[in-house]
Amino acid sequence: MNQTPQPGILADIPAQARYINFQIAQADDLPRALRALRDAVDGEAVVAGLGLSVCEALGRELPGLTAGPVVPGSLVDLPCQPVALWLWLRGEDRGELLHRERQLVHLLAPAFEREHSVEAFRHDTGRDLTGYEDGTENPKGDDAVAAAIVAEGPLAGSSFVGVQQWLHDFDAFERMPGSEQDDSFGRRRSDNEELEDAPESAHVKRTAQEDFDPEAFILRRGMPWIAGNRGGQMFAAFGRSLYAFEIQLVRMSGAEDGIVDALFRFTRPLNGAYAWCPALRDGRLDLSPLGL
Repeated sequence: MNQTPQPGILADIPAQARYINFQIAQADDLPRALRALRDAVDGEAVVAGLGLSVCEALGRELPGLTAGPVVPGSLVDLPCQPVALWLWLRGEDRGELLHRERQLVHLLAPAFEREHSVEAFRHDTGRDLTGYEDGTENPKGDDAVAAAIVAEGPLAGSSFVGVQQWLHDFDAFERMPGSEQDDSFGRRRSDNEELEDAPESAHVKRTAQEDFDPEAFILRRGMPWIAGNRGGQMFAAFGRSLYAFEIQLVRMSGAEDGIVDALFRFTRPLNGAYAWCPALRDGRLDLSPLGL
């Protein structure tokens, strides 16, 4: 049977979610834990990604996988905090997701230790907490598959994901006039129309996927997050490689031309990591590229 993508990658954003980062605690137990993960994850209710450190611990190499974003010459802080295992729990009920996370943490111990868990949700039919629509330029249908999923070779059906947790400074954002807020995104919040005269620092110009050579299309699957009175955007972008995510981040950072994405005026990433999301084979994670 051919490998198929984890269906949660291409599915619509769920009502509720949890993004969980794990690190290796006992490497000797990794094969057992990964086989348990293989059997427990369906790729829809839980999307799984493996980090570089797992590959290294197993003595395996996955072409194109690195630990996380590193942008030489960046004019802004872009933290890189690699993960060993990344899980995206998707569902409709917060309580059910809490218990599902607890079960997975127990299942994966002692090989993996939970480092970080972020609770996220769909806001106002897919808007960021600033009120702007998220993912407007996402490819659709076959184009989404082409952008997000490896088409051929030993990794066919798998995907790469770039993940960053962004913290919004709502006070700073609310001090900006409405026109300045629109200019930061390059779209009008009222109708989501792109501004023809947006400044070069506007997010839509910094990340225009068709302007790169080669084109840099990614499938965004981020969601807003809240913890106490803090919040922002949990950014997750899937690609057939990490190229598109990295090249967009280079331009956003100002490393390319000295122009920093205007979003950095009111939000910043707290962390950043890359992971490889295995394909499914017969309904289970295909870990054969890792020798399992």
